[in-house]
Amino acid sequence: MAGDQGAYRYREWMRIAALDLGTNSFHLLVADVHPDGHFESISREKEMLRLGDVVSREGRITDAAADAAVATVERFKRIADAAGAIELHACATSAIRLAANGDALVDRIQAETGVGVEVISGHREAELIFGAIRASVLLEPAPALCFDLGGGSVEIMVGDAGGLRWATSENLGVARLTGEFVSSDPITKEDRRRLRSHVVDALTPVANIVTRYEPKLFVGSSGTFNDLAHMVAARRAEDVPVSLNQLTFERDEFQAVHKEILSSTAAERLRFDGLEARRVDLIAAGSIFLATAMELFGFDELTVSEWALREGIVLDAIRKHDPADWSEDPRALRGASVNGLARRCNSDEAHARKVADLALTLFDRTQELHELGSDDRELLEHAALLHDIGEHVSPSGHHKHGAYLVQHGRLRGFSPAEVQLLGALARWHRRGTPDPGDEHALVDTDRLRRMTAILRIADGLDRGRSAAVEHIDVRVGPSLVVIEVHTEHDAELELWGARRKRELFEKVFGRDLELTVRTSGSTEVSAPLR
Repeated sequence: MAGDQGAYRYREWMRIAALDLGTNSFHLLVADVHPDGHFESISREKEMLRLGDVVSREGRITDAAADAAVATVERFKRIADAAGAIELHACATSAIRLAANGDALVDRIQAETGVGVEVISGHREAELIFGAIRASVLLEPAPALCFDLGGGSVEIMVGDAGGLRWATSENLGVARLTGEFVSSDPITKEDRRRLRSHVVDALTPVANIVTRYEPKLFVGSSGTFNDLAHMVAARRAEDVPVSLNQLTFERDEFQAVHKEILSSTAAERLRFDGLEARRVDLIAAGSIFLATAMELFGFDELTVSEWALREGIVLDAIRKHDPADWSEDPRALRGASVNGLARRCNSDEAHARKVADLALTLFDRTQELHELGSDDRELLEHAALLHDIGEHVSPSGHHKHGAYLVQHGRLRGFSPAEVQLLGALARWHRRGTPDPGDEHALVDTDRLRRMTAILRIADGLDRGRSAAVEHIDVRVGPSLVVIEVHTEHDAELELWGARRKRELFEKVFGRDLELTVRTSGSTEVSAPLR
């Protein structure tokens, strides 16, 4: 292994694997990691072993359960090796931590598979999970109160873009709660009362501490919360987003799903959209936990993080190799995610950056026309950086390919609605007019048109991809907008490109658009502002 690490020392990336030996499931993540802190997932595997059920009943891990655990780790190791991973980091959590013979299982895994397993404390688990949440969700407004609801425990964390402020781990995982308090199908009112009372007793002291931090954002991670979010999204009058990361649902939406869960049998829940089949018997306890937490901690909406412990293990491995300079700017992860997607798609970085700079100048100088806000300005910049990534698939129809890549690029720090908007901007940056009923109908069409109109002109002004346009000045009149192009080069192609794309701008803003050129102190004369 040491020789392999040396061979990778000066490369831009290395491939590592993370193994999460959880109470409900074992998870494998194989990823290409980079020194700047970002990574791309190569392979994901999951095996639901339900070790927590065994430990709850027996107090120990039975021989049959141990055999299954060892076989799963062996299979995951083969997958990681076949993928070319040079390291495998394995962490075990609540079930193995609490089992009377958990240490014997860890020793057996080491002996039979060669995988060294670190049994981590609840607080260490919280640290790793929060690192993943911070790198996946925009923690704004801050601080954020985060819950990671696993099978054996729940990690409760308070933090912001600067790091973790406070954390605790409580033995309130869904498998544990189900084993102790759910004895009927559907769950009876008496079981619900006992379960809720237990959660209230355990969480009330935690809520009293958390109140001091005055959290302003509430985040949930891991399978139970992701399934609840998926169930809520499936009941909305819109398509379920490709990625649920940073999807936010309100208490009223959740309560409708909560009532369905409590009144249904496991057989009926098998037909619920968004609920994983192997979680049908656990979801009632998870739903009661969330409903109770909303009451105790006083929050009315929850934002979902798709990243959890295994991603935290990967990020921690990156830090150990080359400590990342994590910015305390909470929006830095959005830029890193966009740049990572552009890089994976072999985007023309110089052209994309030039278009972004021109688009921002146009945005700033035409504020009185578009009346968009600072959030729109930021999204316009990201859209400009991604507008041509579809050429990675094919230059022909690259706008449509680009929209697909944006939607499926698992951008971090963006809500599903923001991802939809970025995809729509990629889709319409060339030509056409986005109208209600198009494939991106979930996006505010008027907002999309205004941003698209600006992006098109900026893209046209770098038609030759030579950065011939050094910068622009913009003057807005009552019936005419003049863009003065500053250049020391032949910019005829760029002028042609912008003029060719001005139709939507003129239609949306009700102004004619003219372009002039200034080179070496001389200006091509155009019509006066009118």
